[in-house]
Amino acid sequence: MSQSSGTPHLTVVTHPLIQHKLSIMRDKTTSTASFRRLLREISLLLAYEVTRELDLTTERIETPLGPMDAPRLEGKKLALISILRAGNGLMDGILELIPAARVGFIGLYRDPETLQPVKYYSKVPAQLDARMTIAVDPMLATGNSSAAAIQMLKDEGAKNIRFLCLLAAPEGVARMREAHPDVPIFTAALDEKLDDHGYIVPGLGDAGDRMFGTK
Repeated sequence: MSQSSGTPHLTVVTHPLIQHKLSIMRDKTTSTASFRRLLREISLLLAYEVTRELDLTTERIETPLGPMDAPRLEGKKLALISILRAGNGLMDGILELIPAARVGFIGLYRDPETLQPVKYYSKVPAQLDARMTIAVDPMLATGNSSAAAIQMLKDEGAKNIRFLCLLAAPEGVARMREAHPDVPIFTAALDEKLDDHGYIVPGLGDAGDRMFGTK
């Protein structure tokens, strides 16, 4: 189940299981182990929605009762790009569903003073121009890091890109729409706003800290 925000640029996935699990993740008393498990579970459900438009072809096979033209995925394996570090939590769950996907990593951190992204690592699969590319990061806050990561993927040749996150702020959605209107966003929730430190409100805190047990 999904709900459009009124624009094809943003899809909020409102499936009851996703919303229930997300509520538990928001609770500040939820343990690191539970948070990590729930993020993996939600990523599986979100992956169903973000891969809805994968291209299919048919292949002739034999079932125990006879031949048929069976649907199979067409073209190059899709590429999953984790925006480090918290993106790994979403990516791990999606890989359980699509284990043949190619995997890449983009390392960005947000300067606490300027809130601008700084790159420290990049390694992505070859032939991105021939693959659906899904960039994952649990939080779309200011949108600056996400927009920078998407631009890096475009510079590597990616053309068919999706952005998948757990939570989004209106400011981040607007920034991404401005920078990359051709990249659809899929999220479990569109929250109220950003606070003065660039955190999503009501949000769930720092996803990386809660996933890895760091402060």
